[in-house]
Amino acid sequence: MIQGRYKVVKHIGQGGMADVFVAIDTILNREVAIKVLRGELSNDPVSVLRFKREANASTLLSHPNIVDIYDVGEYKGHHYIVMEYVKGKNLKQLITQRGALIKEEAVDIMKQLCGATIEAHNRGIIHRDIKPQNVLVMNDGTIKMVDFGIALAQGALQLTQSDSIMGSVHYLAPELAKGEQATMQSDIYSLGIVFYELLTGDVPFKADQAVQVALMQMRNEIPSVREINPSIPQSIENIIIRATAKNKGFRYQNVEEMLDDLKTCLRPERQNEKKNVFSFPEEGDKTVVIEKVKQSGKAEEVQKAKKVKKGGFNPVWLVGILVSLLIVSGIYFLLSISGVLKPSLTMLEVPNIIGMDVTSAKNSLDQLDLILDTTNITYQLTDDTPKGKIISVNPEVGSEISKETTVSITVSSGIAAYIGDYAGMKLSDAKKDLAKYSNVKIILEEEESEDVAPGVIIRQELLTPGMQFNPEVSTDIKLIYSKYTTIVIPWEISDMQIEDATTLLQNMGVEVMLSALDTSTMSDEEMENLRYGVVIQTTPAVGTSYTQEDGSNVVIYYY
Repeated sequence: MIQGRYKVVKHIGQGGMADVFVAIDTILNREVAIKVLRGELSNDPVSVLRFKREANASTLLSHPNIVDIYDVGEYKGHHYIVMEYVKGKNLKQLITQRGALIKEEAVDIMKQLCGATIEAHNRGIIHRDIKPQNVLVMNDGTIKMVDFGIALAQGALQLTQSDSIMGSVHYLAPELAKGEQATMQSDIYSLGIVFYELLTGDVPFKADQAVQVALMQMRNEIPSVREINPSIPQSIENIIIRATAKNKGFRYQNVEEMLDDLKTCLRPERQNEKKNVFSFPEEGDKTVVIEKVKQSGKAEEVQKAKKVKKGGFNPVWLVGILVSLLIVSGIYFLLSISGVLKPSLTMLEVPNIIGMDVTSAKNSLDQLDLILDTTNITYQLTDDTPKGKIISVNPEVGSEISKETTVSITVSSGIAAYIGDYAGMKLSDAKKDLAKYSNVKIILEEEESEDVAPGVIIRQELLTPGMQFNPEVSTDIKLIYSKYTTIVIPWEISDMQIEDATTLLQNMGVEVMLSALDTSTMSDEEMENLRYGVVIQTTPAVGTSYTQEDGSNVVIYYY
C-alpha cells in the first residue's frame, strides 16, 4: 500500500531507472500504473533529478496520445509517479510480433505520434527518447507516448554532458551523438527512424556496439524503404528522407510540417512525386549542396551548387582592412560628439499574434528580431478559444518595444465547461445529464439521510457546482446520494389480496407493478380452481433482498 491509497497488485515491467506496477487507487476505485524509482537510485541526485524531470514534464502535458499523470510523490524514501494504466503492448512488441505494418496503419500511428510530440513541443518540452518501446498501443489502435525521463524543457540545464546522448542509440539524431544540445528537430529525426521501422520491421542501423551505431547515424544515409518494399509510394519515403536528414537545415523545421506531409502522403497525386536527395559539402567547403533528382525513366538530372574555393592568406589585405576600420571609426566618433549623428534605438510594435498557435507566433516574432518565451508559457481554459491558440500577450499587442525583447504569452488549454448543481436531483437524472461529457467519470457514494429521499443526491465533490473544467481531459465527479431503501420481500404476501400486498410493500418504500397472468390456454376446469385477486408469485421472489432504485419495482403476478 503506497501512501495509504494505492494498493499494488503486480509488477509489469522495468526500465533503466524504475519499476512499473499495476495498482488500485482505493479512493477513486480505478486501476493505475505506478512507476517507482529503483531503491539503489534513490540516493543518487542525478537519478532523482531525472525522475523528477519526467514527473514535471509529464504533468504539463494533456493530450489523447500521451499517458495521463495522476499523482507524483515520495513514500518511505521511494519516488513514484502514478499514471494512467494502458492495457496492451508497446509498439516495439507489436513490430516484433507482426513485422512490417501496412502503410496505412503506419501512417495512422505516425499521425498520432506527431500529435503527441507537437503537444510536448508547444509546451517547450523535447522528449529526446522517442522510440517504439516508449509508445503503448491500445486494443482500439490508439497509441500513448510515455517516458519523459530524459525529456528536456527548453532553457533547462543539462544534467551532464553525456545526458544529451542518453536516448536509445538506434533512434539517436546525429547531432546528439556528437554531444550537441537537443532541439525539436532531434525528436523529428527519432520520429523518422520510428516511421522507417514501422514500414520495414527493423531499424536502419545495427551493429555489435552502440558506438558503431552512433557513427552510422552520423555518417551513413538511411537505406531506402522502397528498395525493401517497392509498394511504398515515393511520397512516404520522402517523409523519412527529410525527417532523418543529417543536416538539420534539410530536416522539417517543426513537427507540424511533418504532420501536414503525413496527412496527404497517401493521396494518388503524390504517389510518384520526385525523390528528395540531400548531399553534403566536403570538409572546409562553405556551400551547402542540395541535389534534386529529377527522374524520367532512367534519366537523372543533378543540379549542384558550385563549391567556394579556399583562398590563400594575404597579410597586406589584413593591414588594409584594419586601416579602413580605424578611419571609419574616427569619422563616426567625430560626427557623434559634434551632434551630427545621434544614436537611435529601433522600436517595434508588438504584432498581433493573438489567435495564433505557438509555432506560428514564434515565426512571426523571429522575423522582427523579437524573442518568444517558450519556457514559461501560461495555459488556461477559456470560454471560446480553441486549445493551443494564444489568448493574451505581454507586452500587449501594439506596445512599442526594442529588438531582442522577450514576449510572454498565455495559451488556451481548451474550451471550458461548467459543471451543474446536482444536489436535490435524482441520481438517474444526474447520470443522464453528465452523459454529455464523455471524459467525466462518475464516482458514486451512498449515505444515510433522514432529510433527503432515497436515490436523491445530497451533495457533489471533486467537481463542485459552477466549477470550470476541461471536457477533453479525464475528470472525476463524486455524487453522494441518499441511500436507497433495501428490504426483504415478506413471505406473508403470498396468497394475500393484491390490494393489501401492494399497500404493504408501498409502506415499506417499494414501488409495485401488477401483472395479470394469462389464462387463455387453460381449460374451464383449471380456471374454476384458480385463486383470483391474490398474490401468486413476485419478482424478485419472496424472502429475497430488494433495493428500491430509480426505475425498478417489485412485480406482483395474479389471476
